[in-house]
Amino acid sequence: MACIGALSQTRAVLTCSEACERNKGPILEVLAVELAASRVVLEIGSGTGQHAVYFARHLPHLTWQPSEVASLLEPLAERIRVAESAKLRAPIALDVRSLPWPVPAHGAAFDAVFSANTLHIMAWDAVEDFFRGVGATLAAGGVLCVYGPFRYRGRYTSDSNAEFDAWLQARDPLSGIRDFEALDALARAQGLMLTADHAMPANNQTLVWRAPRAAA
Repeated sequence: MACIGALSQTRAVLTCSEACERNKGPILEVLAVELAASRVVLEIGSGTGQHAVYFARHLPHLTWQPSEVASLLEPLAERIRVAESAKLRAPIALDVRSLPWPVPAHGAAFDAVFSANTLHIMAWDAVEDFFRGVGATLAAGGVLCVYGPFRYRGRYTSDSNAEFDAWLQARDPLSGIRDFEALDALARAQGLMLTADHAMPANNQTLVWRAPRAAA
């Protein structure tokens, strides 16, 4: 189905991502399982807000907190406003590099964090800050789900991902498809353990880490 932005009451056309339209169904299937016991999700890099609206609609047991860097917050806020869902909170400005994040620490609110197609457009130091922020924000027993393309042992999972990586680095030398092993090391440094690696369409993956549960 073509990606068509909804119209607000002011007739402003909402920004729409074709990629979000293509991948939202497969991601939903994973989140329905991995976030079955979660209640409040912080999404990092919500972009157009299409994922937030779609997942909040189809996962009614979740309250969804979108976030985005300040410069991209206005169109995201408009989509969330138009959606008029009690399960969608107003988006917050959040730059992963600005630690501590402007959210309650150590699970006061978030027992899940989700991010899609973000780590390969960040500089590596921002990726490091991403995991530090998750470690400080995620509740005991919470879950982190990250969707996107990754390399394994320095190898791409497809020729198209290798081409995409070359395009990313030509545009911004600090960006690029990340190595799974390096990301897992950052997660483990925050006490998170990998529990699933889901193969997704179009040579993407959804990586799932979980925080240890609080001692009884």
